[in-house]
Amino acid sequence: MIKNQIERWKTIYNEYPKTFWVLIAVSFIDQLGGALLFPFFALYITAKFNVGMVEVGILFALFSLSNFVGSILGGALTDRLGRKQVVIFSLVATAISSVFMGLASELEVFYIIAVLSGLFSVGGPARQAMVADILPEKRRAQGFGILRGSHNLSVAIGPAIGGLLLGITSYLSLFIIDALASTIVAVLFYFFIAETKPEADETEEEESVSQSFGGYIVVMRDVLFMLFIGVCILMGLVYVNMNASLGVYLRDEFAVPEAGYGMLLSMNALMVVLFQFAITRRIENRPPLLVMAAGMLLYTIGFGMYGFVSTTIMFILAMIILTIGEMLIAPVSQALVATFSPEKMRGRYMAVFGISWMVPFAVGPYLAGLIMDNMDSRILWYIVALVGMIATFGFIGLHFKMKENEPATDIKVPIGTV
Repeated sequence: MIKNQIERWKTIYNEYPKTFWVLIAVSFIDQLGGALLFPFFALYITAKFNVGMVEVGILFALFSLSNFVGSILGGALTDRLGRKQVVIFSLVATAISSVFMGLASELEVFYIIAVLSGLFSVGGPARQAMVADILPEKRRAQGFGILRGSHNLSVAIGPAIGGLLLGITSYLSLFIIDALASTIVAVLFYFFIAETKPEADETEEEESVSQSFGGYIVVMRDVLFMLFIGVCILMGLVYVNMNASLGVYLRDEFAVPEAGYGMLLSMNALMVVLFQFAITRRIENRPPLLVMAAGMLLYTIGFGMYGFVSTTIMFILAMIILTIGEMLIAPVSQALVATFSPEKMRGRYMAVFGISWMVPFAVGPYLAGLIMDNMDSRILWYIVALVGMIATFGFIGLHFKMKENEPATDIKVPIGTV
């Protein structure tokens, strides 16, 4: 059985270009550095600066807004200049900002550095565009699923290691490790990953800078795509609470330590590593927006449970339920964006897709902080469940809207078989 599994993975490996696997490997290293630290941000801010969740919400808002601006810049730059150099600049700049965040002794200084770090995040659309550049359309959903799996492998390892390291060292060590990881990946990108931007048609004139940024107007006029973004914003308002609110809620209400929260996140990520690829194969050829609706319903149940349960086993069960939802949603959503976007505008579509995360991270933690600081904390999870139900029906409605327009839009998301 083990031999058959090995042969199966060899077959999968051979069906994807080597450049794709190199991209997966270096992305894993970079994500591992962040996974040591990011899940503990809310815990760090409240303890380091002796503030409440409202201040944490302000931090997430500032970072998300600046990250979105960085993504908009990055989307235009990657379509104009290429993917590789944009990614390398982003890695080096965020590595430097990570060190300075760890050294910041005042909350206001931390805010400023977080904003700069967000602006430097111009490489996100470039990396996503690279996956779409490298893979044929029928492989993209599975390719994004593999990328998601590598991300979650880092998250499976990172929070557990980060929680253990915090027991023997300081948060500064985690900031430095994150910076080192980004620096190593920048070097690997420079030497081992080639540019993937499709060559321009010689008969077409090169876009000017104003045309590159003006392309966002074209994206914004894509009505179905923007409706999709709107429902994804609601989805993000639900999901953002995993990292922004859940750790503080479990610590303050049930005395769950940082290591316990880290293990809970690691379980979430390990499930994705073990089951994401198999689930992605099972949902192939299913209507993608109905798949997202099913995943959203599981989000609603899983997150909503935290407002009703109080035992470790139920905390774990809630995490299992919402993780299954995550495995349904993540690869399908990214593949849909790649399908919506014309090849020459792929970076800009990926950047605008960032709105679906920018808005939730900008306002979600702040609103959650207001609720947790001024009301019964359980109310947060009731509201999250309500938003989740609205998003579920939103994806269902968008599915039927797209069916009406299918002859004109030809929106399909072939996941392929392996």
